Amino acid sequence: MKKEELILHNNLKEVRTEKGLSQQKLADLVGVSRNTISSIETGQFNPTAKLALILCIALDKKFEELFYF
Repeated sequence: MKKEELILHNNLKEVRTEKGLSQQKLADLVGVSRNTISSIETGQFNPTAKLALILCIALDKKFEELFYF
């Protein structure tokens, strides 16, 4: 795989809005700041494995439904 193919992308914003959650509400559910959720959604920050799994649980999605290369 080429380096540019290893960028972790996500569907967090789409899934969050489908669930009717604001960034703040999701942040409160998973125990992070609203800014952290925003940074993940825009690709400025990659969550830790733990946070990624917590997001999956909170949104009732599999990892590969939220995150992809």
